[in-house]
Amino acid sequence: MKSFLISDNKDTWVGMKLAGVDGVIVHTRDETLAAIKAALQNKDIGILIITEVAMENAKAEVMRMKLERKSPLIVEIPDRHAGPDFQVKITNYIEESIGIKL
Repeated sequence: MKSFLISDNKDTWVGMKLAGVDGVIVHTRDETLAAIKAALQNKDIGILIITEVAMENAKAEVMRMKLERKSPLIVEIPDRHAGPDFQVKITNYIEESIGIKL
């Protein structure tokens, strides 16, 4: 199983690419929906990662997919351009993932 990123900015895309995760950069709602549709058709993708800003482009559709589909796992990640509470969100994600308060 592979992971795939749908990002609204190049920085996140490059970082994930360096970690071995393929992805695309989107700017509009239509681009976001097209990228999601293409990713869902690829049976090798087990985790679909979407940045917060890209998620806002198609939130209703993505939330519906999360409820209706078993695969792939759809994960929303914070983006460094998403706002001033970026550090808090990242810390919370890490704490929830490992089960230890940092």
